[in-house]
Amino acid sequence: MAGFMCVGLGGALGAMLRYAISLIPFKGSFPVLTLLTNILGALAIGIIAGAAAGKGLPQNAVLFLKTGVCGGFTTFSTFSLEAYTLMEQGHIKMSLLYIVLSVVCCLAGVTAGMYAAEHIV
Repeated sequence: MAGFMCVGLGGALGAMLRYAISLIPFKGSFPVLTLLTNILGALAIGIIAGAAAGKGLPQNAVLFLKTGVCGGFTTFSTFSLEAYTLMEQGHIKMSLLYIVLSVVCCLAGVTAGMYAAEHIV
């Protein structure tokens, strides 16, 4: 049960941080704030994963920071860590497949969702 609390509290904090970044006044059509969020999330999860492996962070701290905060902030950080881990383990083709499938299938999912919202819901 403690693990769920760590993830939930971290997730709430991550979501609030993401929202705070979205409030930065920016004018332009390029999604700079989303890109910034994804980069910061990837940096954070890299630091956390590295510290967890090298310094032996407590499991609840990892759940709070990696799964909770980073997950609430941006799931792109998790995707990036998984793709990196596959590459680091020598699974280059699998990593590239994961990257391509993630982008293509998620764009297809958004397209299908938009279609469903317009024509079905």
